[in-house]
Amino acid sequence: MIIDSHCHAGHGDGLTGPWDTSGDLRPYLRRAARAGIDRTVIFPVFTSDYRRANAEVARIAAADPGRLSTYAMVNPTADAGAVGAIVGEAVARGACGIKIHRHDGPATREVCTVAASLDLPVLYDVVGQPSQVELLAVEYPRVAFIIPHLGSFADDWAAMRQVIDLLVRHPNVFTDTSGIRRFDLLVEAVRRAGAHKVLFGTDGPWLHPGLELAKVRALGLTPRQEALVLAGNWLRLTKRARANGGGGLDGGPALDAPWEDPDGRSIRRRRARPGPHAFRRRHVATRRGAPARPAR
Repeated sequence: MIIDSHCHAGHGDGLTGPWDTSGDLRPYLRRAARAGIDRTVIFPVFTSDYRRANAEVARIAAADPGRLSTYAMVNPTADAGAVGAIVGEAVARGACGIKIHRHDGPATREVCTVAASLDLPVLYDVVGQPSQVELLAVEYPRVAFIIPHLGSFADDWAAMRQVIDLLVRHPNVFTDTSGIRRFDLLVEAVRRAGAHKVLFGTDGPWLHPGLELAKVRALGLTPRQEALVLAGNWLRLTKRARANGGGGLDGGPALDAPWEDPDGRSIRRRRARPGPHAFRRRHVATRRGAPARPAR
């Protein structure tokens, strides 16, 4: 199975570019079918009214439930005080995640609290400013944060390197492959953080899904690793939401934590030492009942 976890759809009202005007899925879906992509996760383009846009995206998905799943999108700033209601409406229509974009505003406690309460992953485009993710990962350890484009669609090398470090140090931080052109950094992310921290995404409908998929194939992963990137990781992170009726797919890997290593190793956190540079360290149990050792 191949699941594209990052695609825009519907209509916006900004009219400054495709990103806030229209996401036409028709060419994308033809290309995705030819590429062998089985399912696509869609969410709105930029707009001033995400409640309306989420409803439109839900209607699009309902017309093709065998191929489309949805995330709810909110504006952390403009929708302050209403995030729970907006996301709740979208979840009732089948949404299995939350999308936010720093263009609208940085992540807030309101967004993260809603995500935690509904067991939803948060797809957060940080627009080259990943430092906040350090705080989010520690403050909300039960929320999975997916940072697309390795943190920068604009190829900010320094920001992308920071996101790789975050992937390594925080078990609840993930990335997707969409729009990444610095291929060596994608290779490094898989090598250092593991294939279980990377999701396949295309940033459709504007980027060609076949080209984005070829990038994953070019990584030369083992069949097990490639299966995780192309579908398994998304199934794992959305399992609880899908169990509650969202996402259009039943089942998926049964894990105790959404970021647990799919090879069966239990990833736990140690209480951070005091101080401005203290980070919580991962520990991995070598086998059931055995003492934990530091993860490498």
